[in-house]
Amino acid sequence: MRRARPGAPPRGTAERALTSVGAGADFDDGSHSSGQDSPSADDAASREAHADREPRTGRQRQNTEESRLWYITLSVSGTETPLTEVRRGLEQLAHDHPFLLTSRYAADHAEIRYWEEARDLHDAAAVALRLWGEHRSTARLPPWEIVGLEVIDRDTYHQRVAEGYGPPPAAPVGVHPY
Repeated sequence: MRRARPGAPPRGTAERALTSVGAGADFDDGSHSSGQDSPSADDAASREAHADREPRTGRQRQNTEESRLWYITLSVSGTETPLTEVRRGLEQLAHDHPFLLTSRYAADHAEIRYWEEARDLHDAAAVALRLWGEHRSTARLPPWEIVGLEVIDRDTYHQRVAEGYGPPPAAPVGVHPY
C-alpha cells in the first residue's frame, strides 16, 4: 500500500514506496504470558482456530483504514542564503507539489504550511519530514535543516481558527517573505 497522495509520485521516489506486508500464518503475537519456550495446548488451539483467516492484503487494508486530513507546518533554518535563491527554491517546490498552501521565508529560515492526507499522525509526520530533504536538489532548496514540525488534525485546525489562534482562512496562498 503506497502511503502518499494519489497520482504520480514525487520525482526520484518511484522506487521507494512504503508497503505493508502480512505477518503470515506462523506469526506469534506475544499474547501468551506463560513464559514457556514451548507452545501450550491453548496456543496450538488458538493458531488452529485462526488458521482459516487470511492476512489482509494492502488493498483490503486500504479500504478499511480511512485517510484523514492533517495540517502540516514545517519549519527549516540554516545559514543565511540570498532571498532570491530562497524564494526561487520555494516556488519550485510549490510548482512540483501544488498541494503546498503557503510558504514564508527569510534569509536564514522558512516555514511551509499545507494539508496532507494520511492514515494517521505518524504517516503524515513521516511524509512531512521527508519533504525538504527529498526535494533539496530538485528544487535547489537551501541546505537547511528541519527545526520544527507541527501536525494537527482537521478538527483542531478549525478549532484554532475559530478561537483566533490559527492562520486566518483567507491567508495568502503562495510564497511570501516574512
